[in-house]
Amino acid sequence: MTQLVVQLASQYGRYGYPRITGLIRNAGRIVNHKRVERIWRREGLKVPQKQPKRGRLWLNDGSCVRLRVEYPRHVWSYDFVSDRTHDGRAYRTLNIIDEYTRECLAIRVGRSLKTEDVQACLTELFCTRGVPVHIRSDNGSEFANRAMRTWLAELGVKMLFIEPGSPWENGYIESFNGKLRDELLNGEIFYTLEEAKTILEQWRIQYNTVRPHSSIGYRSPAPQAVAAPLPVPPLIGANTSTTTLQLDQ
Repeated sequence: MTQLVVQLASQYGRYGYPRITGLIRNAGRIVNHKRVERIWRREGLKVPQKQPKRGRLWLNDGSCVRLRVEYPRHVWSYDFVSDRTHDGRAYRTLNIIDEYTRECLAIRVGRSLKTEDVQACLTELFCTRGVPVHIRSDNGSEFANRAMRTWLAELGVKMLFIEPGSPWENGYIESFNGKLRDELLNGEIFYTLEEAKTILEQWRIQYNTVRPHSSIGYRSPAPQAVAAPLPVPPLIGANTSTTTLQLDQ
């Protein structure tokens, strides 16, 4: 068990022992969290406060009242995160999550993402995952302009806008953005935009299928989404293979 805990702590450097316990349990092993904590402390493991970035080596009506989510596709939320590639050029990610299942539905990456890009990303999700009842966001121009309001209203989607300067009112997506920065962006050097797209999509899949979430009993959100009372249809043309956690005995 000690070797397993050390191996997982090395593989998932931003996870503490509660989340490592969740990984082990989700892989089918029965373990007491106190045992993992003892091993964690005995081996001197800890989540580093700061980590250096590393490069990868490659071959060749608007409401400010918080609405409590009740089922999948009840409330989606989205927001932008900004970062830079190694050459100093800025890029943005459009992050979209389902607040009920905690699943990250999409991470769209681009040098400049405008209303048309937001609409294109949402259109893909509406066709494959269904149309949500509400979408929560800040008052950014890409989300709150007349074209976006009209388009979503025609589809029957109600828009929920937070108060300006009050990101805590969009807590689910803000929490997700923080995890994205802490677990990936702060530790990666992206040399090209294509590299950023590839690694971000890999992280999104891991986030949905492997990463234990404390808010849903240290399970990953993708199985929760499948078992939810209002299941969403599978992605058209998506690879149906699931990510498995390989644990050395």
